[in-house]
Amino acid sequence: MSWWLVLVGVLVGLVSGVVGIGGGILFVPALVWLLGMSQHKAQGTSLGALLAPVGILAFLEYYRKGNADLRVAALLAVGFLAGGYFGAMGAQQIPEVWLRRIFAVTLIAVGGRLLFTR
Repeated sequence: MSWWLVLVGVLVGLVSGVVGIGGGILFVPALVWLLGMSQHKAQGTSLGALLAPVGILAFLEYYRKGNADLRVAALLAVGFLAGGYFGAMGAQQIPEVWLRRIFAVTLIAVGGRLLFTR
């Protein structure tokens, strides 16, 4: 089974590298559907998989081509550090079904905005 998980990681990494999305958008549903994980466990596992230096090689490729702003990325990382911590604390208090719904609505909202705006 471990080779299969590596394959899922490769596929998520490819899509993330191509379109610049966070791997969690793909990892969380994959972990819920393919491994039968709870929403809480899938989100926590996804965060563990995305810890640095997972994205460093993709970031470096974008940076070498002049397509990444190091200052902005660093400031976002600082905010993400704090927000991720407090968000994770809050998520532990949300019932499973509501956490899944919040995740789904977030995906729909982001997807709809991308699809219907210029």
